[in-house]
Amino acid sequence: MHISDFHSFPSTHYGIQRTVYSKGEGPSVIILPEIPGLHTATFTLGRRIAEAGFRVYLLSLFGKDNQPFRYRDSLKQILRVCINKEFAVLAGRRSSPIVDWIRSFCRNLDAQDSEKGIGLIGMCLTGNFALGLLAEPWMLAPILSQPSLPFVRSTALHVSPETLQRAKERKTLQILGLRFSHDVLCPRQRFSRLKEEFPHQFESVEIDSSLGNPHHIPLSAHSVLTKDLVDTDGHPTQKALDKTLQFLQHRLKRT
Repeated sequence: MHISDFHSFPSTHYGIQRTVYSKGEGPSVIILPEIPGLHTATFTLGRRIAEAGFRVYLLSLFGKDNQPFRYRDSLKQILRVCINKEFAVLAGRRSSPIVDWIRSFCRNLDAQDSEKGIGLIGMCLTGNFALGLLAEPWMLAPILSQPSLPFVRSTALHVSPETLQRAKERKTLQILGLRFSHDVLCPRQRFSRLKEEFPHQFESVEIDSSLGNPHHIPLSAHSVLTKDLVDTDGHPTQKALDKTLQFLQHRLKRT
């Protein structure tokens, strides 16, 4: 799909071709889609990050690109993903096979400029994918926004024990996590487990979405950086976006 302010190109890894959208100049930041896909608010997020001095790459992994978010599209896409072996939505101790495709794409980027490293934002279904890449030396700024896999296993991390151990051995690694406090798709037990595994490396931003919260955030709030972002100064989601940009700046633009 043509989007006027983004450059789109095909990228092939392991014999599978997917569309990538890029924009901006600077260190590389990968943005992975959330259910139902790269909807319009995801491109808005890409523009914000590009404006902050990064080159963003939006990877089209499922769904239709640049469409308004609709709940009926989300339901259809969840059903499709659940039967797709590339995503392994119930696997607690291994990453989705599609992470290998993402890893290959990132390695190609790193080969072009190994001085800067790479940031990656995974959201919802792809929120845990950064975990599968934590052991890679070029993964400098992993951001887990409302990580939802594996489904129905609240304390599992959707990553192999071997990768988890190698990541824990990276003393300079830092991880940022974002979620709403009452998000049933990203339960608090998952962040508690991340804090146990990475006590000095994992920083969490948890936004109050309880009944009667002062900012009237609904219990159903899920997408911190896109659909449920309120672009108003002082709003907790705006602060979460600011924190994300600061994290990317600190990790990828070190002097």
